[in-house]
Amino acid sequence: MANLSLHSLFLVVLSFHFMSSNTAESSLVTTSSYNGATNFIRISCRATLYPALCYQSLSIYAAKIQQNERQLAKAALSVSLAKARFTTMFVSKLTKVSGIRTREFLAVQDCIDNLGDTVDQLSRSLEELNHMNRVHGGQDFMWHMSNVQTWVSAALTNENTCSDGFSGNFMAGNVKAVVKRRIVTVAQVTSNALALVNRFAERHQAAAPNMP
Repeated sequence: MANLSLHSLFLVVLSFHFMSSNTAESSLVTTSSYNGATNFIRISCRATLYPALCYQSLSIYAAKIQQNERQLAKAALSVSLAKARFTTMFVSKLTKVSGIRTREFLAVQDCIDNLGDTVDQLSRSLEELNHMNRVHGGQDFMWHMSNVQTWVSAALTNENTCSDGFSGNFMAGNVKAVVKRRIVTVAQVTSNALALVNRFAERHQAAAPNMP
């Protein structure tokens, strides 16, 4: 009985050691994968005009992005779209601000229209990129990517147009300051998204001749 108990204890200890080793190894693989993804995002963000903002806004999606150029572009577009939608709702509330001047009111209305177009264009870009999962290269890939690049570029133009509507000394005031601060952030993440979309297109095309 003593020998049997000792043998059983040995098996329990051995099993515990095996489970602990597997857990540690799994944790090591997960950590390595996460570090690889965040490093991929950091390096990719160097292609943007606002790399710090790029990494800050995208690193939280590292687990989904991994080291995939398409997923990185999709995440960047998703961030831009979310910012544009939130900003549209925020700016819309400014039309009801007490004491808003006529010129400010009209500028806000124009900005709302521009942001509405931005949301539509970014939504279409993201949908187009989602539909490209079965497209590997050639003319089909370039046609889809051209659509995405055109819409994201147009979205960025609309954001800048909104900001330009508040130019001039006669627009000085809290409304201008609040709107421009919000629009600058949207424009920066959209600029980053466009840069990463362009990077995805270029790298995909470069790799296409070598693809099976």
